[in-house]
Amino acid sequence: MADAIEEARAAAEDNAPGLVGEHLGVVADEERLGTHFFATLDPAYRGWRWAVTLARLPRSKVVSVDEVVLLPGDDALLAPPWVPWSERLRPGDLGVGDLLPTKADDPRLVPSYMDVDDDDARGVVFELGLGRRRVLSYDGRVDAVERWYDGDRGPEAAIARAAPAACATCGFFVPLAGALHQAFGACANEYAPDDGKVVSVDHGCGAHSEAVVVPAPPSPAPPLVDEFKIDLVGGPLGHEPGSVADADIPEPFGHS
Repeated sequence: MADAIEEARAAAEDNAPGLVGEHLGVVADEERLGTHFFATLDPAYRGWRWAVTLARLPRSKVVSVDEVVLLPGDDALLAPPWVPWSERLRPGDLGVGDLLPTKADDPRLVPSYMDVDDDDARGVVFELGLGRRRVLSYDGRVDAVERWYDGDRGPEAAIARAAPAACATCGFFVPLAGALHQAFGACANEYAPDDGKVVSVDHGCGAHSEAVVVPAPPSPAPPLVDEFKIDLVGGPLGHEPGSVADADIPEPFGHS
């Protein structure tokens, strides 16, 4: 079996003429069953090798070809492991017209009647099928809270650390309803970077409603009218005929 190198090479050449390289070794798989390995010369399969499995019947000196395959070696270039599309999806990947179906047993969701505290109300909702079919489960809320709080709109964001105050004290902060109202709300300031987005109560930015209170501008002063000045039209006194210099100016009282 180990000496049947040429028989194994001929079998590999039948599958890939001109692409079989040097002999790399032989491995005994079982009794009267062994595999010869040859390097491949195909540039598209760097690090792969031809595996030719030979078999021998009991008391026979003739080997036969059992299988010829191309197998990856230790340094072979391989495709990454296949991952379902639903697990490869990342935030922001969903586009216009795309659909993302949720699993029937999605741990983030529970039937709506399971989220009702009162047992009687829970039974009524279940019987009549009122409201949404499924709502956030406890695990779903925890996942959302951790994701939002650790994200760019939580307290550790750079813009939040430099903010003059937290969102909880901002007039543009609109608290969420339901179980998350104590920790999150929406920003309603059109000039803020997080306008229309969910922010934590201890988030913040420079557009805080009480960051700087700008005083109203003072009213302009009334115009000053000076009625005691005389504007002279023309040249200096006494230089132009008909000017004030040529007019009859009465002498001061008491002089001739």
